[in-house]
Amino acid sequence: MAYSVLVVDDEINIRKTLNGVLTDEGYKVLLAETAEKAVDVLSRSLVDAVLLDVWLPEMDGLEALRRIREMYPLLPVIMISGHGTIDMAVKAVKNGAFDFIEKPISLDKLLITLSRAIEREIMRSENVELKERVERKYRLVGESAAMRKLRGEIAAAGPTNASVLISGENGSGKEIVAREIHRHSRRAGKPFIAVNCAAIPEELIESELFGHERGAFTGAVGKRRGRFEMADGGTLFLDEVGDMSPRTQAKILRVLEERAFERVGGGEKIRTDVRILAATNRNLPKEVPAGRFREDLYFRLNVFPIFVPALRDRKEDIPPIASHFIEEICREQGKETKKFSGEAMQRMLAHSWPGNIRELRNVVERLVILSMEQRIEEDTVRRVLAADLPSPEAPLAQAFDEENFREATLAFEKAYLERKLRENDFNVSRTAERLGLDRTSIHRKMKQLGIAAEGGRR
Repeated sequence: MAYSVLVVDDEINIRKTLNGVLTDEGYKVLLAETAEKAVDVLSRSLVDAVLLDVWLPEMDGLEALRRIREMYPLLPVIMISGHGTIDMAVKAVKNGAFDFIEKPISLDKLLITLSRAIEREIMRSENVELKERVERKYRLVGESAAMRKLRGEIAAAGPTNASVLISGENGSGKEIVAREIHRHSRRAGKPFIAVNCAAIPEELIESELFGHERGAFTGAVGKRRGRFEMADGGTLFLDEVGDMSPRTQAKILRVLEERAFERVGGGEKIRTDVRILAATNRNLPKEVPAGRFREDLYFRLNVFPIFVPALRDRKEDIPPIASHFIEEICREQGKETKKFSGEAMQRMLAHSWPGNIRELRNVVERLVILSMEQRIEEDTVRRVLAADLPSPEAPLAQAFDEENFREATLAFEKAYLERKLRENDFNVSRTAERLGLDRTSIHRKMKQLGIAAEGGRR
């Protein structure tokens, strides 16, 4: 790709020289002898950088710089002058010039400066695109009553500096909520740093959070900044905070109280200004009396509690979320956007989505890959969802997580009955026959356990 450069200079010999040199270097060169003509060229042509002389007839270069920055704030402008002073150079850079080069022009310096200016602009554009991609990925989608309530809570919590504790099931979108809070905060222009407390081994979590000095432990070959330093001025998101050990909980509490910490193996106090957002899938009010989570840390984190509802409790959001994922995945894979048939979407709505948003995205990605046509049909959805049936051990694992016998029994009954209904295409009569029960008993159990009849079948 040939980058284009606009050369603005009233000296014809300078224009000819720069035109020849830059053309030989592979640039597309546009020329203008006055600032007025330069502005006209910019209005008609795509330009990647401007070489602008300071001393021009009528409108001078500094005034032209101001006009260009107003019209094209991201366009790099390099000022050149044969009568430059330090004051003039400083003024030009303060007004937005990328650099200031004196005449007679060193062509080597000019080419290096021009290359750096264009590279910086490319990196800036890539960063903007990356940020937009991240914002599209981590976006709250849906207009259910639960989502409207959630957005209201985010709007209330965002502008404050309060700690927020986000609770909800795995895959329900707790990190999306955290990123939305950060985006609505006064720290939005600062870093958002996420730490998955459940994924980092106990022996490494302190180093990950606070950094370490060289030689602090085996393998610490150099000094390293931790997440608290990286998030300074911004937001630190502690995901699955309920999985932290008592030792780490104590360290986190101390940092929140003192607003300072020490790297592992160091003695220097490092001041920190971070806002803490935490998330958990555990019931921390039950974890506290059980001695598994510090009460004082719980109250520090739970200044503003937010609960993220499970997808099964806001099924009207499934169509827009699925469509959002289809657009995103098709864009990533370079495919034309697909759509669900009415029957396919009904099948999606009838699914219980135990894995919540994360499961929905995985299913949509497989549907995009498996669907050869532009419309995703019910049969494809049925096959993909059938492949996601839980193993026979899953109901037992869920039951063992419950606190008492009755809750464990209900958890097993729900998982078992839901699986049998799905195996029989949610045909209640067939399921009742195979389980040795009557239809009335099955319907009563479905209502008691909160199991929806898929697609309205009986």
